[in-house]
Amino acid sequence: MKIRWHGHACFELNDDATVITDPHDGKSIGMPVPNLIGDIVLISHDHFDHNCVRMVKGTDISVIKEPIMTVERGVRIQGIETFHDTSSGAKRGKNIVFVLELDSISFCHLGDLGHMLNPDQLAAVSSVDVLFIPVGNIFTLDVKSAIELSRIINPKVIIPMHYRIGGLSLSIRPVDDFLEEFSEEKIVRVGNEVEFKLEDLPEKTEVWLFSL
Repeated sequence: MKIRWHGHACFELNDDATVITDPHDGKSIGMPVPNLIGDIVLISHDHFDHNCVRMVKGTDISVIKEPIMTVERGVRIQGIETFHDTSSGAKRGKNIVFVLELDSISFCHLGDLGHMLNPDQLAAVSSVDVLFIPVGNIFTLDVKSAIELSRIINPKVIIPMHYRIGGLSLSIRPVDDFLEEFSEEKIVRVGNEVEFKLEDLPEKTEVWLFSL
């Protein structure tokens, strides 16, 4: 199992099938143009920095942008309808949280989640191994809520996303405020990509910090 970060909320999850989450075109947000090749594309919401399907190359690509339960290329996927704000979508619309399984490892990508999850939504994500969570404080969960939700879900690995890095043209916060809540030994700087198996996952929660 391999995870590669393409910046923002765009990740490549590679096993027998390759899943791309929330693709962007790079230039529109001040980042390098990503080289994306995949079988399945997950779109959490229809904003320009998350929905650039045309950037993904591949044959017979499955694009999922609805809150459905499906199996694509052997990957079990559940989409959970949520909101991009604390006003039931009145400000920024809806958002889809995706739960999926590859190589016996369960993943949850929160997209641009803007609120705490309700009990039914939490039940759907309660046993995930790897959690991708937005921590940029603006447009999504605030940092305090992101930390609280991370602790409630209690995955083996937390992967921060959707935060400010050099060159990014969006007005969001850097990852530092989120990382302050974790001891240094719990923060693992994995570089641009990491390869692992289920048995490699930590017993106690770690934060895996990616870089471009």
